[in-house]
Amino acid sequence: MAQPLVVPELAAHGGVTLRPWLLSDLDLVREASKDDYIPLITTVPSPFSEAEGVAFIERQRRAALLGAGYPFVIVQPGVRPVGTAGLWVKNLEQGRASVGYWVVQSARRQGAAAAALRAITEWALLDLRIPRLELYVEPWNAASMRTAERAGFRREGLLRGRQLVGEERRDAFRYALLDGGTERQSEGQG
Repeated sequence: MAQPLVVPELAAHGGVTLRPWLLSDLDLVREASKDDYIPLITTVPSPFSEAEGVAFIERQRRAALLGAGYPFVIVQPGVRPVGTAGLWVKNLEQGRASVGYWVVQSARRQGAAAAALRAITEWALLDLRIPRLELYVEPWNAASMRTAERAGFRREGLLRGRQLVGEERRDAFRYALLDGGTERQSEGQG
């Protein structure tokens, strides 16, 4: 069994912070459950019930206890939870981890996702020394692609039929960010 992980608090740009999930984040889950897309690609319950919302939060907390990853709540200044970002370490023995994020509709286009992604990326590369970070974005999701690229991720290619979204298999672009040493080494080869 993997070692339990401790989800730290991280400071991000613009006063955004990342912290572990709390039961008091139920309103965030409620708002996310009303989104047309978030419940299709995550385990956010839809329709929402308090019991299902609590179960979702407990799954996030359990992921760290089981060593699967670091699920964070994205908090805007003023202590308003607006989304989540996670670092998932299933493939850590192969030198890579994946990153994912979502922000509720009422908080989009305010920079919270970008600030969270940059903070997690810096922490993963510098403190945890993970050589490669990956994330996946559907081709229609231009805002998420911009967020990834602003955080330094590079598009590597299209993975056809990568993920079941609702009842349909959908394509996704794979993005990656390598630590500075690995990035420079690969650019020098050719």
